[in-house]
Amino acid sequence: MTESAIIEQPPRFDSDAFLKSVTEKPGVYRMYNHDQTVIYVGKAKQLKKRLSSYFRKDLSSVKTKALVGQICAIDVTVTHTEGEALILENNYIKKYQPKYNILLRDDKSYPYLLITDHKHPKLGLHRGGKRVKGDYFGPYPTVGAVWESLRLMQKIFPIRQCEDSYYRARSRPCLQYQLGRCLAPCVEKVSINEYQEQVALAKLFLKGKSSSVIEQLVKRMEHASTCLDFEQAAKCRDQITTLRKVQQQQYVSGIAAEMDVLGLYRFKSQACVHLLCIRDHKVLGSKSYFPVLPAHTSDNDIFEAFIAQHYLTEEPLHNGQGNVPKELVVSQSLENTSTLTELLIKQAEHDVKISINVRAERAQYLKLANTNAQTALVTRNSHKESMQARFVALNDVFELTNGIHRIECFDISHTMGQQTVASNVVFNQEGPLKSDYRRYNVHGITPGDDYAAMAFALNKRYKKIKTDDIDSLKKMPDIIFIDGGKGQLAKAEEFFNELNIEQTPLLVGVAKGESRKPGLETLILAGSHQLISLPATSPALHLVQHIRDESHRFAISGHRAKRQKVSKKSVLESIEGVGAKKRQALLTFLGGMQEVKSAHLSDLEKVPGISKTLAKNIYDALHDK
Repeated sequence: MTESAIIEQPPRFDSDAFLKSVTEKPGVYRMYNHDQTVIYVGKAKQLKKRLSSYFRKDLSSVKTKALVGQICAIDVTVTHTEGEALILENNYIKKYQPKYNILLRDDKSYPYLLITDHKHPKLGLHRGGKRVKGDYFGPYPTVGAVWESLRLMQKIFPIRQCEDSYYRARSRPCLQYQLGRCLAPCVEKVSINEYQEQVALAKLFLKGKSSSVIEQLVKRMEHASTCLDFEQAAKCRDQITTLRKVQQQQYVSGIAAEMDVLGLYRFKSQACVHLLCIRDHKVLGSKSYFPVLPAHTSDNDIFEAFIAQHYLTEEPLHNGQGNVPKELVVSQSLENTSTLTELLIKQAEHDVKISINVRAERAQYLKLANTNAQTALVTRNSHKESMQARFVALNDVFELTNGIHRIECFDISHTMGQQTVASNVVFNQEGPLKSDYRRYNVHGITPGDDYAAMAFALNKRYKKIKTDDIDSLKKMPDIIFIDGGKGQLAKAEEFFNELNIEQTPLLVGVAKGESRKPGLETLILAGSHQLISLPATSPALHLVQHIRDESHRFAISGHRAKRQKVSKKSVLESIEGVGAKKRQALLTFLGGMQEVKSAHLSDLEKVPGISKTLAKNIYDALHDK
């Protein structure tokens, strides 16, 4: 691919001069406004012909007129084929998020079930690049579907689901062994052959061959009975019983082996695409997407944008384990069906079919997907209306002249002053704005000093705010809630007095009620320290509780993750001069952490790569009283 330079931004875009120099080859074009922000990305089989169509005098589309009126510069990237242009367009849309393109805004990768390639394989959830050796099963549309499958698998096949670090450190069986949900391979309670047999059965089950699994278990049960091994026979019998129940609940008889069904529902300027995911004759789950639509977008545009942005990644996934199914079912024909199909086949490394005008079983699935899309959009709008009503009710309490559009809340979490984490959550009139959530690892304060921790968090969030910086002022909240009493609120007041910005947000403390019972919270206004108690049924109070609870949850989850990380940290990591390789050498040479701690100085000096001086430092650190 070759790329031309961006045309200098003139006072008014000179389309005639630009079109004279544009190539007729296929490629991608990006349109910029006066701020040099990408406002639209498009592809074309012939760039000159496509770009000329924007500057005709008889434009009928309102969207195109609005777009052309903002163009101040255009750059083009030439590609070899139209297929390359489609992939590049998709990558640019994900990168720049232009306001005149259809946007999914969902960059999360698919979750899979993974059985690792170890001596004692582990069954668990995997997300991201497939660098770990093993067998991948999926993809699943949501993480919830994976956790549900893991819980089910644990009941049927007693394969370990613990992390490798936990597995290696065991000296006796854990609770899962006592519950009959793990064979405890970590302490050799089971032979390798018996464990591998269970792994093989689990793989067959995840491939949709549950009937074959039952047949094998029946043969084992009969063989065990013949050999008078009644305990083993009973285990096989229990597995068979559980499997038959699962088969009745989950198996879907039909011809749909591997396909995704795309349902669509539109209401005014909104749309919902519902993805129904079917693998090995089983409905693995579904997920709703709410693309951002520019004006006058057709159903065809929505489906093509969804397929391109959802399935086409920059690099194909290898080993035939991509997220592209063998069949896509949509409710209408697409203009670029052949091009999309070719790209999907290249991406998936197997045949892919886009089906329209479907009948029988596929038609039922499509109807189900369309119904779910409608339900999801109606539910989302209902939530929006409820949230907007709560914002109005809250503004009735505080009577802000310009209304309330953005709210932020801060909370502090720690254990006895250790691993202190501050959270900052953001709500707008559509609900939680999770992309703007922030956590701050608090340091440099007296452990347990919540007031200092609050000042630290506020400084991190607002210290770069400047009156002449329009972008930063746009993200200033109308109200800041401080989870705590007058002390935390006073610290926030002191901070904003020193910040010296033109318009300070309204500061409100949220004090917990007696015995922390919901509905008894008291709001404390900054400045006057006036106390406001709202009725337990007030929508305004419900909004405050929602924000406060979300801030608390976000802080707690961050603190727990930090605390767990510290608890897993080796004592050796805190010793200066002992890196990863030397830690590994110590543990391997001496046989484990307990042996390192009990080793004499002379033993430490014998470890390869450990000098006498370093051995003395390690010994002193491990035996410091």
